[in-house]
This record gives sequence, C-alpha cells and structure tokens, in this order.
Amino acid sequence: MASLKEEAHGGRQAKKATASGWIGSALEYYDFFIYAQAAALIFPQLFFPSGNPKVAIVASLATYGVGYVARPIGAFVLGHLGDTHGRKNVLLICMFLMGFSTMAVGLLPTYHQIGMAAPAMLVLLRLIQGFAVAGEISGASSMILEHAPSGRRGYYASFTLQGVQAGQILAAAVFLPLAAFMPEEMFNSWGWRVPFLLSAFVLVAGYIIRREVHETPAFTAEGAQGELPKSPIKEAFANSTPDMVRVVCMALMNVIPVVTTIFGAAYAVQASYGIGFHKSVYLWIPVAGNILAVLVIPFIGNLSDRVGRRIPMITGSLLAGLLSFAYLYAISIHNVPLAIVMSLLMWGVVYQGYNAIFPSFFPELFPTRSRVSAMAIAQNIGTTITALLPALFATVAPPGSTNIPLTIGALAFSVTIIASIAAWSARETYRVRLEDLGKKDAVPMSEQEYERIRANSMAERRDAKAHA
Repeated sequence: MASLKEEAHGGRQAKKATASGWIGSALEYYDFFIYAQAAALIFPQLFFPSGNPKVAIVASLATYGVGYVARPIGAFVLGHLGDTHGRKNVLLICMFLMGFSTMAVGLLPTYHQIGMAAPAMLVLLRLIQGFAVAGEISGASSMILEHAPSGRRGYYASFTLQGVQAGQILAAAVFLPLAAFMPEEMFNSWGWRVPFLLSAFVLVAGYIIRREVHETPAFTAEGAQGELPKSPIKEAFANSTPDMVRVVCMALMNVIPVVTTIFGAAYAVQASYGIGFHKSVYLWIPVAGNILAVLVIPFIGNLSDRVGRRIPMITGSLLAGLLSFAYLYAISIHNVPLAIVMSLLMWGVVYQGYNAIFPSFFPELFPTRSRVSAMAIAQNIGTTITALLPALFATVAPPGSTNIPLTIGALAFSVTIIASIAAWSARETYRVRLEDLGKKDAVPMSEQEYERIRANSMAERRDAKAHA
C-alpha cells in the first residue's frame, strides 16, 4: 500500500506540481519582462509629461524598480500565507494578483487622457506585480520539492527556473516583433497593449493546471497533527536566521544577469561610453541566453541529485564571476562576436550552476513549518539588493572612466565569492530525508541507501512512461 501511495505521489502529483510551478513562473516573468521592455520603449511617451524626455525616461524606469521595493513586503505576507494556508493556495493568490495587475496595465488610460493619475496607477500596478512575484518562486519551489520523488528533488525543482526563463522567451516572442514590425503610430496607440492583455490566456492555463495539484503531503501532515505555526515568520527568524543569511548572500548571484543585461548593455550601447554596439544586438542577448538556459537547467538540476547542491553552486558562482571580466573586456575591445559568446557562456551556461539549483537548495535548508516564509524573505532581500547594483556600477565606472572591465568585473567577482562562501558554509541537503530538512542535527542517508532509492524513483518513472 505504501509503495502504491509513494508511486502516485512521486508520479502524477509530482508532474502536476512541476507543471504548475513551471507555468506559474512563466506567467510571473512573462509579465515582469514585458513591463521592463515597455518601461524602456514606450511608457516614457505614454504615461509621463512630454516636456522633458530625460525626466520621463528616468521616471518610467523608476516604475520598473518599484516592483523590487514591494518584493520584501510580498515575501513577508505571502510567505506567511504559504506556511499557514498551504502552498497551493498562496500560488493561486500570486498568479491571480500578477495576472490581473498585468492585464490592468494593458487597459490603463495614458497621461494625455487623465493626467498624473495615469503614472500613479502605473506605479500602483507595478507595486502589486512586485508584491505578487515575491511569493511565486518560494511557493512553487516548496510545492515541487515536497511532491518530488525521493532522490530527484533537484531535477524536479529546477523546472521552476526553467519556467522563469521560458516566460522571458515568451515575452520576447510576443513583444519584440510587435515593437519591431508594427507601424510606430499603431504600436504607440494600441499595439503595446497586446502583450499585457495576452496574460489572460496564460492566467487561464495556469489556473486549470494549479487547481489539479493536491496540497503537498508534508504540509498536509503538519495540519493533520495540528502543528501549523501561528507565526512562521517568527519561527523562521528564531530557528533559521543563519540559513536565511546564507540564502540572502547566495541570492546576490543575481549580479550576473545585472552585469549581462543591464550594465553590460549600457556599457556597450550608450554613446557616452564610446563603444557603439548596435542596440539590436543587446536586445536579443537575453533571448539567446534564456533559450540556452532552458536547455541547460534540467541537466544541472539532475546533476545536483547525483553530486549534491554545493559543488555545482560554488563552481558555477566562481566561474560566472571570472567570466564577467572576459565579457566586459570583449565589449571594451569592440568585439561583438566575442562579447556574445562570453555572455552566453557566463549567463546561459555557467550561471545555471546557481540558477538551476537554488529552487531545491534554498527550501531544503528550512523545515516544513516555515519553509516558504524563510525562503521568500531571504531570497527576495538578496534579489532586491542586486537591483541597486546597476546604480553602483554606473557610479564607480561612469562614462569616461578607465579600466571599466577590471572595475566592474572585480565587483561582480567579489559578489560571486560572497555567494560561494555562503554555499560552502551551508550543510549539504540532497541526501537528507524530506521530513528531516531544516533540522540542524539531521543525518543524511548513506550513499548506498540514497542511490537505491533514487534508482527506484527513476525506474518507476520509466515504467510510468512505458505504460503511458
């Protein structure tokens, strides 16, 4: 009876939970990415006074940053809900908040129609987006982790981040062709609204999948025993502060996308830096990087189930930091092909040593009772800190300064060293039983027992495929 239950849990529900996490993350980051594109390309003209174009651009990009301000707040609220009312429920809340706020952006009247109320409503909707996204990855990662078959938590949880990358590819596939090929007047009038309104379709698909996912056995067991915490946030800080600090430090690895797509793009494209790369080149680098990442992520997740979480994370962090020197150097010598290759290697491949593994490693550091809260708060604080890095980079390496690759590369490498030390100091988790995760004195399974359980899980998957 136990084996049948385990097979059902590790099979159908694991797949549904993984699909739920994938499509939810895709929706969240589809929405985030189209907003970033619109904030740079069209919002300055539509939602802000046209008297001073520079002020309008800065104000528009500031609304993008507002989303990060709301993330820590969302992490506290949504993390609490995830640990007290269930992973499934909080993921539905995140999805609907993000979906409806994004569609609302597509329906907003412009500044020329209602004046300053337009940017005010834009900021409010961006705050809701940032609030909603704060609970998605921690909730989805915990949901998948707690449904995953034994010995395969890293592989299954990695699909959360594959969904993130796929969402950004989907956004580019919808937004960039509209901006490139639609007549400018038509695009400015209504074409820009299309990507935002298309969120409705992803929202419906996400709801259909998520409603079919059962609450996780780990959370259900806590509730059945009357052990759900009244204040998971308080428990997280009381019992897991060292691991939360580790997660904050590891989440600083978001410095690599910052170097690639934000500062690197400005360094290469902005005339004041004197490099002069064409904008279209850097518009497509995130697309190519995400496509490569989608292919790489499951392999890295599976690797972490074989060798552990810490080794790939430490290796990926340090190598990505070192490659930031090469990437920025390639830009400085005006070598477009080399810059593209370095960015794809740094971001699309090596960075995935962190990106594919943190959805399993972070929640594994915390007990079921406070897992979503602890991960959401710590990860979003780290990510919010990295949102400040572009301004720091531009301050220490402004246009006209020398040794920019060395300066920014050193800063980026220093951040990746911090993340690596945090990963090295954490306990290894891949052979710890689900019910023992978060316990300081947890004893991992022996390698022999773990490999036997992992082999059984993979055999069950092959059998399920054969019967299907």
